[in-house]
Amino acid sequence: MLAVMSEKTIALVTGANKGIGYEIAAGLGALGWSVGVGARDEQRRKDAVAKLRAAGADAFGVPLDVTDDESVTAAAQLIEERAGRLDVLVNNAGAAGGWPEEPTTIDLETVRRLVETNVIGVIRVTNAMLPLLRHSAHPRIVNQSSHVGSLALQTTPGVDLGGISGAYAPTKTYLNAVTIQYAKELSDTNILINNACPGYVATDLNGFSGTQTPEQGAVIAIRLAALPDDGPTGQLFDDNGVVPW
Repeated sequence: MLAVMSEKTIALVTGANKGIGYEIAAGLGALGWSVGVGARDEQRRKDAVAKLRAAGADAFGVPLDVTDDESVTAAAQLIEERAGRLDVLVNNAGAAGGWPEEPTTIDLETVRRLVETNVIGVIRVTNAMLPLLRHSAHPRIVNQSSHVGSLALQTTPGVDLGGISGAYAPTKTYLNAVTIQYAKELSDTNILINNACPGYVATDLNGFSGTQTPEQGAVIAIRLAALPDDGPTGQLFDDNGVVPW
């Protein structure tokens, strides 16, 4: 198995059983990569893998709850046993609160839940997968961020990012800050780490109110996952290029 897998790029996408995550997995699979579908729900994970395989992708299921230490450790062990390394990690899994959501009245449990998934979950998964990424010749990490996490855009007069967000937007700002620190720590390695802004995509996180399709939203993450060795690191991107922090 290891001999066969070593011939392909090995990727893991968290939260890949639906929405943008599924389309990222589909896009990476279309490149001929072997793609791990990370998801908590067993049936949805199996259905997503079956659908991807039916479309010709080399997909495999990875039971993964980004908020659970044991689950993440087990996922890393599964990939190590299957492939011996990981080439690309896409931290796509995320949670959203209400919208709009004023910080003066927000439920603190909502804040804790979103930070646990959107920030700590990314750190947990990234750190668990880093030993496998270090075995790759071309390691890439892509974190799913958002335009609403940009302090520059949030404070630019006339820019409409959908109203006040007391929890979700700040978690993406936090994620952006964490990514910068990873990029600084990993600057003497060949690991490239960047954040992606998918745009306003119609998913269950926003009640399918977005104006773009999940397939459109997946494009920038796929592009960052396939960066050349001299590609950028420690930056935030959307389809049009660099987004200010």
